[in-house]
Amino acid sequence: MSLLTPDLGYFVWALIIFLVLLIILKKFAWKPIIKMLNEREQNIAGAIAQAEKVKAEMAQMQNENEALLAKAREERSVLLKEAREAKDKIINEAKEQAKTEAGNIIADAQIAINAQKMAAITDVKNEVGKLVIEVSEKILKHELSSQEKQEAQINALIGGVKLN
Repeated sequence: MSLLTPDLGYFVWALIIFLVLLIILKKFAWKPIIKMLNEREQNIAGAIAQAEKVKAEMAQMQNENEALLAKAREERSVLLKEAREAKDKIINEAKEQAKTEAGNIIADAQIAINAQKMAAITDVKNEVGKLVIEVSEKILKHELSSQEKQEAQINALIGGVKLN
């Protein structure tokens, strides 16, 4: 039971030792401990601030990356559109050129056909003319076989000619 009821002397000595220990700790250890705790608190606050700053920079970089990605997509779509337009333009120009060349070829062919047709018609007319001349010559030789018939024909022709 003596342990549960401390003696007054032990209590006073324990109190004195506690106060001396408290004074020694306050004089030598308390300030460095508080200083270390304050430095630790500042380091933690600085690390948190740095982490927030890095987080904000990361968010900004992510936004910039998204903007760049959107811009790249837009540029890609513009390039694809321009490529399609260029392709369509080239195809249309090729079609127009082919139509023009086909029209020129057809026109040249028609001109050549007409020229050959006219040449053939001219040849036929020349041949017909030669045949008519030959037939007329034979008929005239047959009809004008006598001297009297020839003179009558010449007089008829002279009578038809008017002199100025």
